[in-house]
Amino acid sequence: MEENNHIHTDTCNLYGVDIHSESITPEQVRDAIVNCFVGAHGDTLKDFKSYENLSEEEFEKIKRTDIESLIRGIFDEVGGDFNSPTKEILTRVIDRLAIFSKKFRNEDEVNKHYQEINSLIDKIK
Repeated sequence: MEENNHIHTDTCNLYGVDIHSESITPEQVRDAIVNCFVGAHGDTLKDFKSYENLSEEEFEKIKRTDIESLIRGIFDEVGGDFNSPTKEILTRVIDRLAIFSKKFRNEDEVNKHYQEINSLIDKIK
């Protein structure tokens, strides 16, 4: 993930989730996965932005929608429900996304993000 992603750089906030919270929900972790992917993989859509002459706001919306669609597909592949994630399904999703990401990203960086998201999954009660 790019270091300029404000969601990631806050020491108390990991991809939009307060890491000091007593209760982290599966939905928060799902959203953290989306945020992580938007930051890490969104740059692959930059050519589309210039081609379509989009504003920054329009581009961010399209980028998030595209990434969320990818992640929804992974939820379907592992037999999960994006709208009602479980701890087990989230683990399957990040396993699958790590395999996918290693095709495009540095393996060490993918492993780092995997561990970060996994630490959030571990906090689900």
